[in-house]
Amino acid sequence: MQPVEIYTTPFCGFCQMAKRLLTQKGVDFSEIDVSGDSGKRQAMMARANGGYTVPQIFVGDRHVGGCDELYALERAGKLDPLLAA
Repeated sequence: MQPVEIYTTPFCGFCQMAKRLLTQKGVDFSEIDVSGDSGKRQAMMARANGGYTVPQIFVGDRHVGGCDELYALERAGKLDPLLAA
C-alpha cells in the first residue's frame, strides 16, 4: 500500500472527514499538523503547488488535493487502486 500523508489543523472539519474516510478504509496515514508552524505550512504549500488550505493529501508522491478530491476519487472507484499502486 502506498504511504499516505495528510497535512491538517486540529479544528478543521474537512480534515476530520478525510481522516475518517481513510480510517474506515483501514489506511494508515501520517498526519502533519501545520497549525502554528509556518515552516511546516510553507513545506506543505511548496509540495502542494501553492495549496494553502487544509487538508492537503498525498498518496505516495501524488498530490491528491483536499477532502473534496479524496471523496471524489472514492466515489469514482479510483481511490483503492491509487492506494494499492
